Amino acid sequence: MERSAVFHRPDQNYSFILDESTLGIRIRTKKDDVERIELIHGDPYIWKDDKWVFEKIDMTLNATDALFDYWETTITPPHRRIRYGFELHAKGETLLYTEKGFYEEVLYDCQYYFCFPYLHASELFNAPDWVKDTRWYQIFPERFANANSSINPNNTIPWGAAEPAQNNFFGGDFEGVIEHLDYLVDLGINGIYFTPIFKSPSNHKYDTIDYFEIDPQFGTKEDLKRLVKECHDRGIKIMLDAVFNHSGYYFAPFQDVLEKGQDSEYANWFYPHSFPLHGGEQPNYETFAFVASMPKLNTQNPQVKKYLLDVSAYWINEFDIDGWRLDVANEVDHQFWREFRTVVREQKPDIYILGEVWHDSMPWLLGDQFDAVMNYPFTTNVLHLLASQTITAKEFMNDMTTVIQSYPKNVMDVTFNLVGSHDTPRILTECQEDVSRVKLIYTLLYTFMGSPCMYYGDEIGMTGGKDPGCRKCMEWNPERQDSDLLDHVKKLMSLRQSEKLLANEGHFQFLNQEQSEIVAYRKYHHDQNVLVIINPTNVEQTFRIPHVLKGNVIKNLWTHEEFDSNEDTTLVHLKPLEFQILAYQLGTVVDSK
Repeated sequence: MERSAVFHRPDQNYSFILDESTLGIRIRTKKDDVERIELIHGDPYIWKDDKWVFEKIDMTLNATDALFDYWETTITPPHRRIRYGFELHAKGETLLYTEKGFYEEVLYDCQYYFCFPYLHASELFNAPDWVKDTRWYQIFPERFANANSSINPNNTIPWGAAEPAQNNFFGGDFEGVIEHLDYLVDLGINGIYFTPIFKSPSNHKYDTIDYFEIDPQFGTKEDLKRLVKECHDRGIKIMLDAVFNHSGYYFAPFQDVLEKGQDSEYANWFYPHSFPLHGGEQPNYETFAFVASMPKLNTQNPQVKKYLLDVSAYWINEFDIDGWRLDVANEVDHQFWREFRTVVREQKPDIYILGEVWHDSMPWLLGDQFDAVMNYPFTTNVLHLLASQTITAKEFMNDMTTVIQSYPKNVMDVTFNLVGSHDTPRILTECQEDVSRVKLIYTLLYTFMGSPCMYYGDEIGMTGGKDPGCRKCMEWNPERQDSDLLDHVKKLMSLRQSEKLLANEGHFQFLNQEQSEIVAYRKYHHDQNVLVIINPTNVEQTFRIPHVLKGNVIKNLWTHEEFDSNEDTTLVHLKPLEFQILAYQLGTVVDSK
């Protein structure tokens, strides 16, 4: 056995609390190197005849990527505490793997073994249950709909009369959203994520002037209350965008520092290098990137912290919002986010906390800060597979397995999956306007694990390059909408709503077969299976369902066709860029590699 590839740690994504009495345990080994693993486990205080008393259970080979196999099991320690190790079997060799290394035989002293001291309920990752079944829709308010021209900003351009620019306005507002809520309900969404709505001079509002005020171009606080109520009446959750990493240039405390320099009572609200402050390509104060109009806030300053935490509580208490999306979350200190979580959960115990983190996010997902992050690794891999076509199906499944195994399952169930946003080119543009590939991307998005999000207008085939091109006015003329693509998205959302296995009520497994260019994964619970098979290539492909299906009925959830399986395995033929979503009972895995 390749000992250097064997890895486990009693924390984070390798041992994690699933509920108040259940612990998930995972171990990594070299790909195709180990045949069987037994988990050795027991209470550290139960001994007999001077020997530690333990039991053994088999672990399941749960996933494989390009380099490693991942094995997993769950255990319910009778007294919520456990010592454990792993007995690895391969090619006639048996090894014991413990916290203190490898041994040739089992040891009867639990001090050698890994330790999970106690399953504390306070350390449980407890994201809101409702998120697993939420189908999000991201709205850039300035560009969704203009229904109240009386509050238009100066120099507002007629709707859609020009290409989006960094500094132009089209007058989108809350009333426009309210007028189109029935459209969103018909689409199938039950969660709206709004980019910032607070007072700001820009069209994107990521440079806040006043965190306690709504930008007047969107409406009043009463308008927002009506919007939230109208959404809640329709079963739609509301998530707002908070920019706590930096303020805007015209934020009153920053203006005070500009005027008074080091004598300002707000000087320590920011990170000045010297005085007086000056902008330019390299401002002499910390900013978001090097954007002079976005000075970085010192969230370790008690006054700043209190101000922002008061903001976070205010919008929950006054407007009953359901979630906070946190901009540039990775550049704010962890302690601030711990206190943020405490404050917002006190206001609303099931509020959703979503951080914008583009890289490995485990430090924020330990149960004390965020419920989820924006899953940009998912975005990247999907686009590589189906837009740029720079990776194969096998590479996609390997890469996504690595991502999935980087987090506990209960974290992945509520991660925020997206394929486009206000920060990225439109998905149809990414696909060189090949609608067939966009349909496959949405099929993947709405059948995968996690909480999927649609960027406004992508469902009707809007196009646009990177910011600001991706921020066009929503196209409301049905003659300019791709109705076929829209119907495809509606059907996927409806299917995800009706088939609970597609909404994270179960387990996930890739079915990666040698010599296959098919992306295949199953979502299952006990003997119920839903199998998603996608052909991302331009040639016909064949996939062998690796389960004993003889005598079982297989239902195609997309076409509603049913057929009996008369063979031990079933071959599925897919045309170029075709997919199937199959449901069946009782699947015994024959071979998943």
